[in-house]
Amino acid sequence: MKLACVGDCCIDYYDESGKGFPGGNAVNTAVYFRRLGGEASYTGPVGQDHYGEQLRAALLEKGVDISHLKTVPGKTAVTHVTIQDGNRVFGAYEEGVMADFRPSAEDVDFLCSHDLAAAVLWGHAEDALKEIHARGVPVSYDASDAPFHETALSAAPYTTLFFFSDDKSDTEGLKEKMKTIFRLGPSAVIATRGNKGSLAFDRTGFEACEAPDVPVVDTLGAGDSYIAGFLKGWLEKKPLKTCMEEGTRNAAITIGYTGAWQQ
Repeated sequence: MKLACVGDCCIDYYDESGKGFPGGNAVNTAVYFRRLGGEASYTGPVGQDHYGEQLRAALLEKGVDISHLKTVPGKTAVTHVTIQDGNRVFGAYEEGVMADFRPSAEDVDFLCSHDLAAAVLWGHAEDALKEIHARGVPVSYDASDAPFHETALSAAPYTTLFFFSDDKSDTEGLKEKMKTIFRLGPSAVIATRGNKGSLAFDRTGFEACEAPDVPVVDTLGAGDSYIAGFLKGWLEKKPLKTCMEEGTRNAAITIGYTGAWQQ
């Protein structure tokens, strides 16, 4: 199983401690997929600075294919993070070299050499999804907490699996949102709900999965871990509910330590 992750790459900088950890939705998903025993690559940029070197070294250490990690002039993206009651709260985002990233034609060829391509909102890869989809390669898309952002909606017709997070909506309201997105073209829509678990919808109907009762240290990376576990199950052709359970188990590991990756 080969997963191609494309899009955002950053340092998650914890303002209270002054420590920076490798992160970014696409990068995290690649690392978590490797943790589960799959093969994964990352396509995207880092800057010519010490954070870029840190990310490159960390990805190598985790066994992620970085043949399409680009080092370009400028600063690596930085996301400022604080922790409130165990939950990560994002602050200022310094986009740096991510602002100008767009997958090249050669990047698209590389992404299409995998079993599945995973893109994310704010990762600037949406224009490539139509071509990837047209070539018959399944596409996963993480819309974060903004599934109705115009960029996410433009990507939906070219995605196979559409993920987003929503721990605010009531169940019936969330179901209506998921049905609306499903009608745009994905084969399945999956919503993560924090300690409320997750909900998925495909042509057979809805499936729910409870969140485990485990100690929470830091929720950073929980959603990306869930997606990686889900994708591994999906690529193994497991039932929808089983994919959700595998995502949940993977997320439970991540919330037990500080930072997106276990160092």
